[in-house]
Amino acid sequence: MDPANLALMIPLAPFLVGGFAIWTKHQRKLAEMNLAAAAEKSAQYANSNRELEERVRVLERIVTDRGYDVATQIEALRDTRMVETPHDPGLLGETRQ
Repeated sequence: MDPANLALMIPLAPFLVGGFAIWTKHQRKLAEMNLAAAAEKSAQYANSNRELEERVRVLERIVTDRGYDVATQIEALRDTRMVETPHDPGLLGETRQ
């Protein structure tokens, strides 16, 4: 290495070291911000997952607690009511012409 270049590099060394320190501090802050964002997103996913699990439990309870049979029986009652309801105007006492 040339003595002239070495004489120029020695005074610049503190600036290079200072710049490197600033850059590493900035990189650390970015990593902390990314970690905080990931933690928040993870908490949101956990909350959403918990809500979905609760909804599935409710649906399972409805299906297993004869809730499905009740819905089928209600539909069967609707069908029999439709059969019993007269659709023919002659059945209602009206005369045909």
